[in-house]
Amino acid sequence: MIKIGCNFLSLRHLPVEDFIRTCRDLNLDVVDFHQSAFNALQRDDLARIKDLCLRCGLPIGYIGVSGLFHGTAAERQAQLATCREAAKLAAFLGSPIIRLFCGRMPRTHGDGEELWPAMIACYQEVADYAAASGIAVGLQNHPATGEDMLRIRRDTDRPNFHFIVDTGQWYGSPGSAPKGETDPDIDFYAFIEQTLPYAAYLRTKFYRIASGREEWLDYDRIAAMVKAVGYNGCVSIVYEGDAEDRVEQVRLAAAYLRTLLR
Repeated sequence: MIKIGCNFLSLRHLPVEDFIRTCRDLNLDVVDFHQSAFNALQRDDLARIKDLCLRCGLPIGYIGVSGLFHGTAAERQAQLATCREAAKLAAFLGSPIIRLFCGRMPRTHGDGEELWPAMIACYQEVADYAAASGIAVGLQNHPATGEDMLRIRRDTDRPNFHFIVDTGQWYGSPGSAPKGETDPDIDFYAFIEQTLPYAAYLRTKFYRIASGREEWLDYDRIAAMVKAVGYNGCVSIVYEGDAEDRVEQVRLAAAYLRTLLR
């Protein structure tokens, strides 16, 4: 059964505990977080959050971390340390997966080193570290092409390395352009179709949902793809619009997804 949940950044105006209770009130199935939500919290605080999720019946789907390996060697090492901390956090909270993203890939690193070998080595190192605690790694397209993602997956070559497919952050998609503009020469829906078979998690972006139907993305087309591959995992609502009542936008998005995916 597909599980519909919400990402903390959608309701980032709320304290973590209130976010969890709000998701329960919205009858969602799962919650997911960015690592930064827990920056100021001690271990006892994390234990209380984990217990609150348990009592609300809301598993923690994933922990987001940047994991962007494009800088100098020193910057990449700093990112690796952050990813290791995210894996530890996921293991403590009971989340099965951490999220990295690839971003717009330059030709070389900040120190002039060739991009690809060092970037892939970092993905492999994170995957190996996470695997020791039974944690998976999900690469989010942010933004990328389908070919980029498939090549990274092939070259990283780790059994716990998967995709977290984001519907709105591809080359040519509304989320990667100002004011929701799309590139008519790029079929970013084809990128979604390429990568969905390898998805361990799905992030559904919402920008204009006040009518009850998302205006910037064709979710009828996306839902058909999700059903075609038999996806049976978590679907996370990520609201990035500018409406003041963000809770209401999440409610509308959840109702819309349930209608499309039932």
